[in-house]
Amino acid sequence: MSLDRFFSNIAGYMDHYLVLPVLYHFHWMAWDDLAFDWCLICVYGLFAVFVTYAVCLPLEAWKPVEKWPDQKAVLVDVFYTFLNRVGVVPIVTFVLFYQVQTWTTGFVVERGFIPPTLDSLIPGLLGHPLLTFLLYALILDFADYWRHRLSHSFRWWYALHSLHHAQRQMSFWSDDRNHLIDDTISFLWFFIIGLIIGIPPLQFPLLLMGLKFIESLSHANIRLSFGPLEWLTVSPRFHRFHHGLRAAGRNSCNYASVFPVWDIIFRTADFRDEYLPTGDAHAPEALATGNYVQQQVTGLKLFWRALGKSWISLGMGRAA
Repeated sequence: MSLDRFFSNIAGYMDHYLVLPVLYHFHWMAWDDLAFDWCLICVYGLFAVFVTYAVCLPLEAWKPVEKWPDQKAVLVDVFYTFLNRVGVVPIVTFVLFYQVQTWTTGFVVERGFIPPTLDSLIPGLLGHPLLTFLLYALILDFADYWRHRLSHSFRWWYALHSLHHAQRQMSFWSDDRNHLIDDTISFLWFFIIGLIIGIPPLQFPLLLMGLKFIESLSHANIRLSFGPLEWLTVSPRFHRFHHGLRAAGRNSCNYASVFPVWDIIFRTADFRDEYLPTGDAHAPEALATGNYVQQQVTGLKLFWRALGKSWISLGMGRAA
């Protein structure tokens, strides 16, 4: 039995015995056509978490940068991971993207315009799904480089993003450690790019999952670089420098999530062979060691405070 068939069978059981009864009970059967795809995405997400765990845990045990006697802060990151990769987030991502793309495509087609796709813009991609998938990944990663860099450029945005940087016990679980508002901005960012380049609805969350695996590995607590090939893919050493105490804050480096080429092109790459302690010295303790609710509330307070200062600065600038 192929892996795809295996996943489809599990998703089928989930759909039949778990999802459809809930939809029927709440009179939501209008969504039954999408129910199987929801389940399939959850199964892929759970598999992605399992693969990440199976690959990264032995690596962290083999050659850790740091050893922590108490890993309570890491447990909160585990919750973030399951929420973002198996829970409601991937389901909402798929449903919203599917609905908006369907509506947008129908709207423009009715007016005589056929939305372009990468296959139509680059005929050589026809019949080469893996190459098309890689090109989608490159475009999304380029967009994510600028989203990430901008999140370090604005006071109000970094107030949210500082939750991600506050972790002093950075591990492969830390990638999804983000504020809900920051995650919403990221989703909308990817959402718009995905619509523009015509990513098929079911491929959209799968693309994000594939990119997320590399991001999880890059956050791993391991002394690992890719040597002369480090310009191809972000390594744990390369990304740890971005999280280092000296690099924390609104002026950082190594913003790329998957492909360091963007940092090289835009001159934000730092390939120094150092493994710095991680964290943000200016972040409140609740962001580093608080529970999920405490981190979200603290991040929201910092966001409003920074937003207020930004408005005051803008007003003074206009007055001047």
